[in-house]
Amino acid sequence: MLTRAVAFYRDKINDKVDWRLLTFLLLFLNVKLAIKIPVILLFSLWPANFKFGFRFKDSRLPLFYPLIIIIAVVNWIIYQGYTNGNYNIVLLTGIGFWLLCILAIHQVKLAIDNNTPEKVHQTITAFFIINALISLLILAVIVLKTHTINPYTYQGQYQKYFINTGDYIKGIAFDTSITNSTLCAFGVIYFLIRKNAAMLLVCMAILLLTASNFVNLALLPILLLLFVFKTDRYQKSLVVVCFVFLVVFMAKISPQNNNYTTQTLIHLFKKDKPVNTAAVPVNPMADWRITDRPDNTLTPEERKQKIATLYLDSVGKMLDSIRVRRRPDYAKNAFLADGGRIAITEPNLNGDFYQYNKETPLAMLQLVNFIKLHKTALPTAGNDDFVYAIPGKAAGFLQTIAFFRTHLGKILTGTGIGNFSSKLAYRTAGSGFAGGYPAKYAYINHDFLVNHLDLYLYFYSKQTSLHSISNSPYSVYDQLLAEYGLLGIILFIVCYIGFFIRHYQKLTYGLPILFLVLAVLLTDYWFEQLSVMVFFELLLLLNIKENETVKPILP
Repeated sequence: MLTRAVAFYRDKINDKVDWRLLTFLLLFLNVKLAIKIPVILLFSLWPANFKFGFRFKDSRLPLFYPLIIIIAVVNWIIYQGYTNGNYNIVLLTGIGFWLLCILAIHQVKLAIDNNTPEKVHQTITAFFIINALISLLILAVIVLKTHTINPYTYQGQYQKYFINTGDYIKGIAFDTSITNSTLCAFGVIYFLIRKNAAMLLVCMAILLLTASNFVNLALLPILLLLFVFKTDRYQKSLVVVCFVFLVVFMAKISPQNNNYTTQTLIHLFKKDKPVNTAAVPVNPMADWRITDRPDNTLTPEERKQKIATLYLDSVGKMLDSIRVRRRPDYAKNAFLADGGRIAITEPNLNGDFYQYNKETPLAMLQLVNFIKLHKTALPTAGNDDFVYAIPGKAAGFLQTIAFFRTHLGKILTGTGIGNFSSKLAYRTAGSGFAGGYPAKYAYINHDFLVNHLDLYLYFYSKQTSLHSISNSPYSVYDQLLAEYGLLGIILFIVCYIGFFIRHYQKLTYGLPILFLVLAVLLTDYWFEQLSVMVFFELLLLLNIKENETVKPILP
């Protein structure tokens, strides 16, 4: 009897969720290539099915993938990349990434073909539930570490969390927080159109916890358009709730993140010209506290300020010592104030414990050491007096355009895989910028060194406030144009975006998700990440299948 009951409920669960697809998503979306590669090989070989169905008419999968590989090979032949042994390894590695993309979308398409749409919907819901639980578990660990209910306003531990708390909410992929935020933004649109209020609010909550300003800003206009044109009264109320969530988070949970967004937007649109710091005298003690500066470096007025400050500090310390002596044993954080009332001591936010850690992180030390090693070859990062007046991402696009103005012969097929703008280019530099790579096979193209790598080093070797998406040269558009030329951009528009957009009449949640992806592609090399694009393809292919019309059979 027990065996029958177990079998009954097992079959019932199996009817609701495709465990193979769910397992694939949970494992393949993990950030580690050491997990991705074995997973995709296992799923591809068990059972073996390599019927990709690439065709010029009614292709089963986007022709973009095989054609982009052909461009890379043609480029390798034209510009004789085969003469450099290390670059041959780079080429094979880059092609390997595109092959992983093909295998991943093939597995997704097989899952959709072999299941009912409702079963895939249940599997996607299960994925988002697991992702939310992992994200909340990470937040709970942070709360326990900081001993505060809201780590987004906690400035202790050298501001390890505080405005950076969202960076730790990485979700099931354990990738950058923008991966988690993008997946959750997909979920917000997906569950909004499907009128699943509970899961919509779950995804919106996790999205806000990641504190991704860019994804929030990209999602807002899409929600507004859906509110105006594509939603009924119930869905409109859900959109309003999402906006309330956002306002409460920005105003109460993470107000400093709101300030950071405002300052970033101001910097993004300001028109100030770069300052020539070589013409400005630098005072090495400008950032010192006035009490720490020698008297011979002070003006008469500053000496008076120093004396007054030292006096007030000494009085404050004396009063603190008196309060400590009067503090009851049963309340170490409380003291008896004047009049006998009990007051709670407040932390000294000016203390070192509540300021940024002055020690240079290991990752930044790697960048600084790389700059020292290649200082003469780096036009901006190697120039201590250079100041950018525009965000790094805009500068990156201008670098690409300037490069093709002087290299018109490469504008059609680009510079080649790993030669200008890709995660592979950073990885093969061999300095740990984008993951490990064997040092003896390290490869850095000169065009990459003096353009995007130089730009990256300039911003990311400095204070953490400059380490933002707006200053990162990472972008799929830049990658396609720089390394695959105009043909790469055309193939992406016609053979990738066109593959999905030709079914626009069947796309409900798919169309707004497509618009969101077009914005997110500005932020990273997402095809090489093998995460966001895989999930995007799952949602779009599912939306196409569930809204296909069955053609009547004529007699």
